[in-house]
Amino acid sequence: MKPVPPATSLRRAPVQRRSAERLTRILDACADLLDEVGYDALSTRAVAQRASVPIGSVYRFFGNKRQMADALAQRNLERYTVRVTERLRRTGEGEGWRTAMDVVLDEYLEMKRTAPGFSLVDFGNQIPVGARDAEPNHRVADRLTELLSGYLDREPDDDLRRVFLIAVETADTLVHLAFRVAPEGDRRIIDEAREMLRAYLARVLD
Repeated sequence: MKPVPPATSLRRAPVQRRSAERLTRILDACADLLDEVGYDALSTRAVAQRASVPIGSVYRFFGNKRQMADALAQRNLERYTVRVTERLRRTGEGEGWRTAMDVVLDEYLEMKRTAPGFSLVDFGNQIPVGARDAEPNHRVADRLTELLSGYLDREPDDDLRRVFLIAVETADTLVHLAFRVAPEGDRRIIDEAREMLRAYLARVLD
């Protein structure tokens, strides 16, 4: 099972600080508008107006709103990785895989509740049009394999990657169910998801 390469949704990568700041404003505006109007009503013109940039600046980076949403999903994954890494650093390596799994799930839930646009896009699974060629959960599993292999003192091999892919797919399904049932995520479903993940991972990681 080979790692899935990161998404490349940008037409042109920013090279200057000003361009990078403009790209940040565009993605921030995209995230805010997703929460306000949804994906179907999202438009590149509305994003340009919200970000206070010329429409040409949006098209310099993105050919359409799907590419913009893909880039937002990739930024979400980068920010999620940073959050998990920082939490694990504060926690320390001696706490074991159960603590690491709780951190991984809790940070995902927190982004689900608070990060603009995340409820519609997350890491790419929720983008409501087009084929899922990028396989976002494979990207997440690859990232967690890289991130947690040292913490777990395990080789980041295909076996560990497959374990995390199964765990990510399971968590993805159950967390989305929890948020369909309740706006902040149904606590009982989340607790069941946590127990299910622990039971599966115990068989593999203990």
